Amino acid sequence: SIYRGQWEEEKIYLKMSNFTSVTEFLLMEFSDIRELQIFYSFLLFLIYSAGLMGNLLIVIITTFDRRLHTPMYFFLRNLSMVDACYLSITAPQASVNSLVNNRIISVTGCAAQVFLVIFMGYVEFALLTVMARDRYVAICHPLHYTVIMSPRVCMQMTLTCLITGLMYAAFHTGYTFRLSFCRSNVVNQFFCDIPSLLRISCSDTFSNKLSLIVSDLVVGASSYAFIIASYVRIFSTVLKFPVKEDQKKAFSTCIPHITVVSLFIISGSYVYFQPPSDSGSFKDIILSVFYTVIPPFLNPIIYSLRNKQIKGAIRLLMTRTISLRNKA
Repeated sequence: SIYRGQWEEEKIYLKMSNFTSVTEFLLMEFSDIRELQIFYSFLLFLIYSAGLMGNLLIVIITTFDRRLHTPMYFFLRNLSMVDACYLSITAPQASVNSLVNNRIISVTGCAAQVFLVIFMGYVEFALLTVMARDRYVAICHPLHYTVIMSPRVCMQMTLTCLITGLMYAAFHTGYTFRLSFCRSNVVNQFFCDIPSLLRISCSDTFSNKLSLIVSDLVVGASSYAFIIASYVRIFSTVLKFPVKEDQKKAFSTCIPHITVVSLFIISGSYVYFQPPSDSGSFKDIILSVFYTVIPPFLNPIIYSLRNKQIKGAIRLLMTRTISLRNKA
């Protein structure tokens, strides 16, 4: 196995420090072969760079194009900002660590990474839920849309997502790092996450696992149920439209959102609810990449490919940029 070397390190550490608290953690490597480490480092850097530029492009377009100053694009702009931050939490550090062959992360750095991953993941899912509400009101109650989804209401919804996300992340981070980690300091993941940390704790983690499962089910299931209910009503309304062109236009604003929600939920659920494993594997890393890196990387691509207004705004921006260069 390519992780045999990491297991040997862990066995040595277990013998030497059964009764001492750890001061740092060792993250999982993408590979123990140097050439593959460099390859994965540059691959992750390319994905990160493309995802960051794509999300920042949507932020710029939805900010400066007045035609896109609507609730739908307000939430899309916020989602893109969250995605840019979400990508920046794990991908750059993992890329650098793989390039310089460094696995060490301090306990403080690990706690910060856990907090930010949970916070950004929560806010992203909350925003996706709010965006489902926006599409429901726009399609099912178009005459009241500007009143129900006023700028003040949109700002309140966004602040609610951020504040509840801070409380959610603070609770789970604090509840995790009250535990003792004297069994091992090897985290079987390429970044710090709660399931991996619970597996190496020498404290009783039953209450942690229970609170994590219950909170995830309550928040995730309620949000997912709300999204499903919203789209059931949306589709039933859209299918009643007499004009086929109106149906296509309505579906074009919904399909990207459904795609993003499905990708985020499926990948996240598989990572957090898979059976516990005492040893890491390359499959675990790939699944975590699909959860933390791929969704925010694909979001701008999905929205720009399926949304005519976004594509039109990108073309207009490129035209203006080229004309300015020619004048210069």
